[in-house]
Amino acid sequence: MISTVVVDDDFMVARIHAAFVERTAGFKVVRVVHTGADALLAAHELQPELVLLDIYLPDQSGVEVLERLRAETPDVDVLVITAAREVDTVRRALRGGVVNYLVKPFEYHALRQRLEHYAAGRQHLAEVSAAAQSDIDRVLGTVSPSKPLPKGLSSETAELVEDVLRAAGSDLSATECATLAGLSRISARRYLEFFAETGRVKVRLRYGAGRPERRYRWRPS
Repeated sequence: MISTVVVDDDFMVARIHAAFVERTAGFKVVRVVHTGADALLAAHELQPELVLLDIYLPDQSGVEVLERLRAETPDVDVLVITAAREVDTVRRALRGGVVNYLVKPFEYHALRQRLEHYAAGRQHLAEVSAAAQSDIDRVLGTVSPSKPLPKGLSSETAELVEDVLRAAGSDLSATECATLAGLSRISARRYLEFFAETGRVKVRLRYGAGRPERRYRWRPS
């Protein structure tokens, strides 16, 4: 569970945001506060993974809180949720290293999408010992230039294999993917390995008798 502190000067809004966080799988609200001072105190006492931070606070600017969080509790990530649209505020927040910036008002799905992206990025980095460019692009939400298909592979078949993996919702072996796609195992394996090389599928090994089996799962965007 990703421990989260919610900071907003409006008591009702803070309660709504906390409910949104609790509705999102993998997140738990550990404290709700309404001032910058209490936000700093909560970060110091609880060491949460994430702070949802408003900019307009009664005692100090949320940007000032962000800068102090960076200096005093640098391991805490910050997602700004605010009505502040001033370019200077956005720039200062980005310079402060926020993981995202969400402008009020918004619907639950907008926050859920950002929380899920944040959680997926954390999980992905936890699974690798050294980050490839594709790993970094996933965390930052950027798109790497598409790599051309190797000679002998077609875009139509690549789309077919992608559709099979997406529809499966779980990992598949090359044999299972080939059966569902109507391809030979060797052909399906070539597409699966290309997707693995470009970071679009996650590969895990399943151990049993004999050599470990490679299993493939499509990574959500």
